[in-house]
Amino acid sequence: MAQRQPNTIHTIVTDPPYGLKEYTPEEKAKLRRGKGGVWRMPPTLNGCARRPLPRFTVLSEAEKSTLKDFFSRWAVQALHVLVPGGHVFIATNPLLSHIVYSAMMEVGFEKRGEIIRLVQTLRGGDRPKNAHLQFNDVTVMPRSCWEPWGLFRKPCQGRVQDNLRKWKTGGLRRISDNQPFCDVIQSAPTRPVERHMASHPSLKPQAFMRQIVRASLPVGEGVLLDPFMGGGSTIAAAVAVSYRSIGIESDPKFFAMARQAIPQLAAFVPTGDPAWRPARDEDPAPGGQATRFV
Repeated sequence: MAQRQPNTIHTIVTDPPYGLKEYTPEEKAKLRRGKGGVWRMPPTLNGCARRPLPRFTVLSEAEKSTLKDFFSRWAVQALHVLVPGGHVFIATNPLLSHIVYSAMMEVGFEKRGEIIRLVQTLRGGDRPKNAHLQFNDVTVMPRSCWEPWGLFRKPCQGRVQDNLRKWKTGGLRRISDNQPFCDVIQSAPTRPVERHMASHPSLKPQAFMRQIVRASLPVGEGVLLDPFMGGGSTIAAAVAVSYRSIGIESDPKFFAMARQAIPQLAAFVPTGDPAWRPARDEDPAPGGQATRFV
């Protein structure tokens, strides 16, 4: 991002390492071995293997400070590449979102709200460890039923209408003439068929990703960047809605996974209905669907 020319990206939609620590080489090695570290390996439930989950409650104050510094430096580069009025959709976690959000606002981003992904998982709701019988009526943390996506904007040049004319950014794309894009989106967990295409631990479902990706370019023009590509769900969503996009991934195994998975995920029909579309437009967005991987 630092090497890219300024004002060349129109939106960033990304699902970064929430706590930073979980995707360090050491912790990824433990994840791939299926044992130890920040990743919690849940037991089998009713014969079904549950997905590994990072334990953000174990982060130390020093690690949280490192997290703040990382996203502060990242936000500077995001401001550098984005055109005026460009939006950032950034996934996070209720325990850590304040750290990510404050880092972005301190470098100059405008907070424009949050997109709430309503999704119920098996996270949280447990009784005290090794004392569940004594404190049978106690839940240590609430069961998670939502995932926050911070919504930020690089300041516009002048009025929003002026920015839209010059840079094609500044707002969000409506769902239809009668329905604006909304900040609460119902979402099921990622389905097994999608995880079969890309077995990344943080893979987000296409039914959700295509909605926020489509909304990120208000007139359907420009270049989308995902600097934490992971399994490729964001880039696949961009391909599905005919947006130009760039995906960056530092882990070679995840990079290879994404390159293979993106065409499959982009062709996937979330509802099982071949006529399903993420929007009501009759024509694909201008600019084609060229995709770059870095």
